[in-house]
Amino acid sequence: MVTVLRLIESRLRVVKDDGGLARVLCSQANYDRELLKDYDAQITVSKTTEPCQAQKHTLDGKLRRRIYSLRATIVAIDKPSPSADVGRVMRDKVLEQLLLIVPENRNLPYQTIYNFYPLDSTSTTHKAYNAAVSSEPAPSNTEWVELPNPEYANLWGSDDTRHSKSANSNGACAFILFRFKLGVKAGESRNEARKQCIKRVLLSFEGFGLAPLGNGVILKVWDNNLGAWNNTQSGNSAIDETLSINLTENPANYVDANGFLYLIARTANPSDGVTSAVLYCNFVQAIVDVRGVTFCDVHSYRDVDVVDVKPFLYKEEIVIVAWLFESIAAS
Repeated sequence: MVTVLRLIESRLRVVKDDGGLARVLCSQANYDRELLKDYDAQITVSKTTEPCQAQKHTLDGKLRRRIYSLRATIVAIDKPSPSADVGRVMRDKVLEQLLLIVPENRNLPYQTIYNFYPLDSTSTTHKAYNAAVSSEPAPSNTEWVELPNPEYANLWGSDDTRHSKSANSNGACAFILFRFKLGVKAGESRNEARKQCIKRVLLSFEGFGLAPLGNGVILKVWDNNLGAWNNTQSGNSAIDETLSINLTENPANYVDANGFLYLIARTANPSDGVTSAVLYCNFVQAIVDVRGVTFCDVHSYRDVDVVDVKPFLYKEEIVIVAWLFESIAAS
């Protein structure tokens, strides 16, 4: 269920009639009227009453497929706010998004894309920081200064609108630190995976660096086990280039106890005290593969509005079929 919830939550974009983005709560819990006061709609995912099926795919029974029947329920109400959509309209907008998201990603439900859209400095998940120093500071270093609100918008997409950081002192490089919320910490009620379930993390940085001693960018990720920056990638371009770090071996080592992963980018060379070293970032993202269902698709959906209470509950039930394969050790 968490894999499907995360798929929906990470890709859902519902635009209200006034042009703003709708706030949609995605959770495993049942509908909560109090929570809905602060959201435009709620999506819950749970198992249906249909039993889980276990199919053998080899004669010895070592390879098996587990098939699940899940129910996604959309709930919206009429709200007094002038900027809110009518409940039925909001329900239908969310439904149309689900009918696109699930089929389009039916073969990759275990893959989640994390980026900074549409976040700002009020975010409690992903964060970005600047520094201009001569050595690579650890994520906890007090040299880091968070980006102001307007600068976060420059990281939202690959659109040639860039965030930049300058270093003016002799020997200082320009740094940007990116914090991604990829995992859930103990006792936290979120839809991120436990870090032990992460199979792969692909980190991508699009941008470039300028410095008097040579252009380029150096990219690294923080290894919590070693307490050091690791997996160096570098470029030497004076225009946008994409650098990537692909973590396939022990990716959990790069996610801390709070579920955060840290990526650092810096200019390949420092300032000489006369000409600044400048780091430009156009876009940055993390793609995470987890151990979970490997296929899901929409089976059916229907309206189940509740009109014997006020405000009316505009509800939609979508049945989703999902499965995963597992290998059973021989006895």
